[in-house]
Amino acid sequence: MKRQHISDAVIRRLPRYYRYLDELHSRGVVRISSSTLGKRMGVTASQIRQDLSCFGEFGQQGYGYNIMELRSEIGHILGVDEPRRLIIIGAGHLGHALMQNFDFAQGGFRLDTAFDVSDALVGTEINGVHVRSMDELGGYCAEHCPAVAVLTIPKAAAQETADRLIRLGVRGIWNFTNVELSAPEEVFVENVHFADSLLTLSYRIAKEPIAKKD
Repeated sequence: MKRQHISDAVIRRLPRYYRYLDELHSRGVVRISSSTLGKRMGVTASQIRQDLSCFGEFGQQGYGYNIMELRSEIGHILGVDEPRRLIIIGAGHLGHALMQNFDFAQGGFRLDTAFDVSDALVGTEINGVHVRSMDELGGYCAEHCPAVAVLTIPKAAAQETADRLIRLGVRGIWNFTNVELSAPEEVFVENVHFADSLLTLSYRIAKEPIAKKD
């Protein structure tokens, strides 16, 4: 089945399935039923079966899923086994934190280069990632063809930088700038809004009655 026929909701659940299966696999669990997996994830067993059926037949009735095999299949669907080159634009506090703490390789991405405009950062190395000048971006993209760029730069430079990356052939942007970027249909943008997540938490706390202490 072609990916454009898969709903966005299903696509967004796949990484969760992969993460849970990866955790189970690391703990030595060999097999799991859709009902048990659903209870762990807070979704129904039928939802899991329906989601997976979009991509083929997985598991056997009364037998469950082989965790290693299903993890491998979902990883393949997500492209984890097809390493893609990724770059970071902005090696300041947030970019630095991502380079230090986020395991891009686990998601199938190869990160060895970041770009910045600061003379204090250009030429340095952060957790094995070399920081280059933005002046080198065009030449680097022409030679290495990165598929994804992570934007951790000030809002004022967000759209202009995104436009430049798109012209250079970048097909995916992981956007931490808190700006809604404009991009053509063939370029995929994932926006990460920390404030939205925090406000969602605030809403839930506000709506949940406070339990009285004995």
